[in-house]
Amino acid sequence: MEENLSLYHIFYVTTREGNISRAARELFISQPAISKAIRKLEENLETVLFIRTSRGVTLTREGELLYRHVAQAFDTLQSGEALLERNRKLGVSQLRIGASTTLCRYILLPHLKNFVRLHPHVKVSITCQSTFQTLALLDENKIDIGLVGEPSALRGTVFFPLLGIQDIFVAAPAYLENLSLREGGQDLYDTAAFMMLDEENITRQYINKAFAEYQRKPANVLEVSTMDLLIDFAKIGLGIACVIREFVKQELDGRTLVEVPLGLSFPPRQVGFVCRKDRQQLPVIRSFLENAEIL
Repeated sequence: MEENLSLYHIFYVTTREGNISRAARELFISQPAISKAIRKLEENLETVLFIRTSRGVTLTREGELLYRHVAQAFDTLQSGEALLERNRKLGVSQLRIGASTTLCRYILLPHLKNFVRLHPHVKVSITCQSTFQTLALLDENKIDIGLVGEPSALRGTVFFPLLGIQDIFVAAPAYLENLSLREGGQDLYDTAAFMMLDEENITRQYINKAFAEYQRKPANVLEVSTMDLLIDFAKIGLGIACVIREFVKQELDGRTLVEVPLGLSFPPRQVGFVCRKDRQQLPVIRSFLENAEIL
């Protein structure tokens, strides 16, 4: 089979051109070399492929059968080469993105929608993990770009700020009213149910650090896996939830939720895209960042 590959190419071009001299010009080889290659292929296959006439060559029935398969194979190869060339111009054949479920919903999707519209040929895959896990996947080269809160250490990566976010605590007005009636003047930290993300989440660690600095610690903590659930639980009056102000703007404007003053403040944080330094110049990554109006 391997020794026949070049012979099949000559057979394919000769059939397509219908003339040995034109095939020779197409392949940049001599006419005798074309004739020799065809004879060699016929010997290998133990069949006659061409009928030679003064006008050129035509296929025998066996030649027509073979050509259908050979043409399909070379058409597939040409399609593959065209796809590789297109991918080469873009840098990669796909874009692998990592983000937490919350950041994916509230921040990534609007940017991704426009990018997919402009680059429909790029295969996009999304991995929803915590910021720490996203950074680990980036370090292992399992994703191309991540949407995260600004890391404290970049370690071979580059961070592109996208927007600032503000951590706050919110609750349903009815919950705060019932809590006040039930507990009187007791300390909110001792009586309220504080709902926060789990300890492995970077937001939770940021909040814990602030609590420690102010020497405050909630007595009752309910850990929830996603911020969407925190928001929903707060709306039905299960407790005071730690959320991002930008993600509950509608609820705050409509007074479904109200901000709860806790006597401490949380400095604003930055959210943005992060990628490996050695991959930031890839066209597909640059196109994505430009679409997000970062570059």
